[in-house]
Amino acid sequence: MWPRRRRLAEAGRGGDGATHYNSLFGEILDWMLAPLLFLWPISIIITHNVAASIANTPYDRSMADSLRALSQMIGVEAGVVSVNFPAPARALFRSDQDDVVYFQVTDLQGDVISGDREIPWVAAPEDVVPGEVRFRDGVIQGEEVRIAYLFLKAYPEPESPLVLVQLGETRNKRSDLASRVVTGVLLPQFAIIPLAVILVWLGLTRGIAPLNRLQRILRRRRPSDLSPISTIGVPEEVRPLIVAFNEMMERLEENLHAQQRFIADAAHQMRTPLTGLRMQTELALLEAEPDAQRSSLQQIAGSAERASHLINQLLSLARAESSSEKIYAVERVDLSALVREVVEELFPRALAKDIDLGVEVSAQELGIDGNPVLLRELVKNLIDNAIKYTPVEGLVTVRTTATEFAILEVEDSGIGIPEGDRERVFERFYRVLGSGEDGSGLGLPIVREIAELHRARVTLNPNPAGRGTLAQAVFPRSYERRSDEVERLSFGP
Repeated sequence: MWPRRRRLAEAGRGGDGATHYNSLFGEILDWMLAPLLFLWPISIIITHNVAASIANTPYDRSMADSLRALSQMIGVEAGVVSVNFPAPARALFRSDQDDVVYFQVTDLQGDVISGDREIPWVAAPEDVVPGEVRFRDGVIQGEEVRIAYLFLKAYPEPESPLVLVQLGETRNKRSDLASRVVTGVLLPQFAIIPLAVILVWLGLTRGIAPLNRLQRILRRRRPSDLSPISTIGVPEEVRPLIVAFNEMMERLEENLHAQQRFIADAAHQMRTPLTGLRMQTELALLEAEPDAQRSSLQQIAGSAERASHLINQLLSLARAESSSEKIYAVERVDLSALVREVVEELFPRALAKDIDLGVEVSAQELGIDGNPVLLRELVKNLIDNAIKYTPVEGLVTVRTTATEFAILEVEDSGIGIPEGDRERVFERFYRVLGSGEDGSGLGLPIVREIAELHRARVTLNPNPAGRGTLAQAVFPRSYERRSDEVERLSFGP
């Protein structure tokens, strides 16, 4: 357990060993305020552009009126275009206190007939409409100006030449009005944004209150209390978290019950051989004849061997069960090679019963991803089970087959398993009645536990060749991986 606890403790540490915690409150607050602070300068730019457009509208209308009034003062005398511009009217154009006003009348060649020469000349467009007022922006003496202009016929006749009339004005009044609009819009925002931050803070505090209540509920619980947490009145966003937590508590309770049953069953199973050992030892001490003592000692040795086998199987089952939620270093295991090694190890047992133990494995490698220690335990228990329940001079065949899966089969000519018991034999300490063999009832439960860890499937079927059982384990195949791929896999679903 210590390496797992160390990994969990280090999960919240950075590379420098310091502990870092992610705050849900801070995360939400950042994602709400960061866009607001990002959009605020953009809103200022948009507001300024809108204000400038709003400021242009009334002043453009005023300039258009003045330009039309100026165009009415243009006349023709002796065939020459002139501007009848009285001095009071000229003074009226120059009377603006905020801006400088320019006017100009030119012919189509750009020759100034009257007014200021500073206004840039513009050629008549192809779609010109006499008398239509148009606007453009320009620069006069280094200062930005707004220019209104129109083209006017010098004579009433259709073939009359056009005259360009322009009126220019600096942008001081417009800029001042736009600034007042922007100021009027943005000043309230300086008060609204802090208020919005406070309201967001209060809203988030209220929003995560159910999590704080859940924390208080969990802290008040006794260590042994694994009952589910009520979801009544819980917000929809928090409900899945509580449901998942309740499901985890339910699984934890099931595991605790399983451990309690395992301890109780193990204690019960260990009591029997230990009691027998004690009684046989007491009887051996009472024996005076050497032959009788030797017989008692042989019985003690057999009981000790059975007890050792039971303890080893209990430890194997405990190790397999504890692997389901852990991350183990796995290897690409050659199932065929592993089968050959286990068969060689168990061959003396088969030879002692005069059992023909055969192996049928492919010469090529049959790779699966798994823990080699647990896989060896699985193969050993299947073959050992077959040898145990096969009579003298029987037949046991172990084979591997390569399809899209890696298949292990152990075929025996033993007593067989009744159809109603083929699933029950995978239960702990369950033994088929009338088998005539001593056993702990843990071999097949260990096999299934290890198989599930490796995403494999184990089945027991009648031997298609006749009497006996065919045990089959089907594993997902493993193919060659690059050396830089991760070599640590998580067992379990």
